Amino acid sequence: MSREPPPPPGEEEAPVGGGGGGGGGSAAEDGCYLALCARPVQFEKANPVNCVFFDEANKQVFAVRSGGATGVVVKGLEDRNPISFRMEDKGEVKCIKFSLGNKILAVQRTLKSVDFLNFIPDSPQLEYTQECKTKNANILGFCWTSSTEIVFITDQGIEFYQVLPEKRSLKLLKNQSINVNWYMYCPESSVILLSTTVLGNVLQPFYFKSGTMSKLSKFEIELPAAPKSSKLSLSERDIAMATIYGQLYVLYLRHHSRTSNSTGAEVVLYHLPREGSCKKTRILKLNRTGKFALNVVDNLVVVHHQDTETSVIFDIKLKGEFDGSATIHQFVLPPRSIEPYQIPVAGPASVTSQSPVPCKLYSSSWIVFQPDIIISASEGYLWSLQVKLEPVVNLLLDKGKLMDFLLQRKECKMVILSVCSQMLREPGRGSLSVIATVFDKLNHEYKKYLEAEQSYTMVVEAGLSRSNPLLKRPVRTQAVIDQSDMYTHVLSVFTEKKEAPHKFTIAVLMEYIRSLNQFQIAVQHYLYELVIKPLVQHNLFYMLHQFLQYHVLSDSKPLACLLLSLESIYPPAHQLSLDMLKRLSTANDEIVEVLLSKHQVLAALRFIRGIGGHDSISARKFLDAAKQADDDMLFYTIFRFFEQRNQRLRGNPSFTPGEHCEEHVTFFKQVFGEQALMKPTTF
Repeated sequence: MSREPPPPPGEEEAPVGGGGGGGGGSAAEDGCYLALCARPVQFEKANPVNCVFFDEANKQVFAVRSGGATGVVVKGLEDRNPISFRMEDKGEVKCIKFSLGNKILAVQRTLKSVDFLNFIPDSPQLEYTQECKTKNANILGFCWTSSTEIVFITDQGIEFYQVLPEKRSLKLLKNQSINVNWYMYCPESSVILLSTTVLGNVLQPFYFKSGTMSKLSKFEIELPAAPKSSKLSLSERDIAMATIYGQLYVLYLRHHSRTSNSTGAEVVLYHLPREGSCKKTRILKLNRTGKFALNVVDNLVVVHHQDTETSVIFDIKLKGEFDGSATIHQFVLPPRSIEPYQIPVAGPASVTSQSPVPCKLYSSSWIVFQPDIIISASEGYLWSLQVKLEPVVNLLLDKGKLMDFLLQRKECKMVILSVCSQMLREPGRGSLSVIATVFDKLNHEYKKYLEAEQSYTMVVEAGLSRSNPLLKRPVRTQAVIDQSDMYTHVLSVFTEKKEAPHKFTIAVLMEYIRSLNQFQIAVQHYLYELVIKPLVQHNLFYMLHQFLQYHVLSDSKPLACLLLSLESIYPPAHQLSLDMLKRLSTANDEIVEVLLSKHQVLAALRFIRGIGGHDSISARKFLDAAKQADDDMLFYTIFRFFEQRNQRLRGNPSFTPGEHCEEHVTFFKQVFGEQALMKPTTF
């Protein structure tokens, strides 16, 4: 298996681990929180005729047969349609990569030059060559930084070119002389890292963007002990570059010398900013020795250990201990193997009925690439590594720490909602203080999003967005769990099941409302309805009264309407609701409309009488609502009320033509008979 740059003669690529199979047991049983992706890229295994290369920028694997003469097949995780072509065998291929967008192919066959081939429609299939500019320099490898820009890394420096496919030539944009031992490229951040000096531990980063090359501050990696001889002491196999939480880090795997008192190896993180100096900021304690390999998945640093065939994960967002110069982190979860993986048996249908073969996990033929790629050249597979969140729930028992961990993960929403449901149920029901902590952590994220959304809206409405083209609408991640999520998936289900004592149910609901209030998030009325239901069911009207009196339940129109509807079972609710509506200075018509829409016809009538507006209301509107309620006695009551009003105001109970109540009069006669109509009263 080849990786750029090629390792020095006699050195192997950094393996992930040793031989052994995948082990038994299900992922849930073993708590395997890492897995290989279900749909890997399959390619022809590496053999004397077929050479395999991986391009970290495009995440493509190249299978090159006989130097390309009998075919090159290019496959990637994203592109399901492989690219196949042939090229003339002009010698052993050392490195092969497409430009971003797959329009130009670059192939290195010698130490002095790189060949190019256009893959542009209607473009002639003629190769063109670029030799490195520096005399006596050897090309270690190359990196595409865009669809038409490429960097040659030589043992004497770097050369930055623009490729002109139409002219089939290259134009040198910039070069820099510097002695180079090896290099590393991080495509996500367009940074190339060069190992310089005799020991190799002084690293010089360069940043590339749209035709420009910027030299960043160089920095020194602290070696574990003073080297005995002046030879290369820092190997590229112990260095990785990755973006973690939007920041670029250089990760150094430090194998402590046996003479030190250390308990094992550690991963040292150097933060590499675009401006300013690179500093050692974090140390990840592995507490073991042996062969390791690194990946970064979902902002987690994953460290694979060959001897034990297990992996651990670190989350630098979780709290660590500061030792005066850097923050020390322990692994988040106990070491576990990657989930067992079955390789399907290839071949004709008659043969494929055989059971799939377990994949050798942590095999010596595995090679890892950043951020999350694992390749088995001997088996012909390329996987992306994935984090499984469900097993984490049972391994991380501290609910506060669990929430801190889950809220940073991409696919966290359903797992978090499941944890919330679980902590409200037996067995393992959480204490109110634990539940409160979880609610606060969720609402902290929710509030952050609401504030970002509000700031964005204000800028857009003020017309300032045009002057700031970089302004982007805040992205709603899965960590934003709002009131409707909690209501739908957790709280309404919890209250409906009625498994918990009602006092605990009310306490949980009030805790969630308290948390929302603490973060100054307006509480949605459906949460108040959830609280009021158990209070009414268990005749806890004194508690309801107190909640309203002390504004624990905030004033809102829907809440006032809900109170109006409770009047028949709790008479003071009527006055409480009127007081609330007055505080809200709500339009009375609006309140009547809301009540009628909820078929609270009598409550609407009582309300309108309470504010003295019953002489001017539309009889038809109330009679329509009463008829829709499909309750004859209700219709009778409302009809009689308006007959009495007509009698009082006009001296006659009949409806005038302008009131358009003819159909309701007809309906009344059909149901109750004409004799039930009120007769005019004379004095």
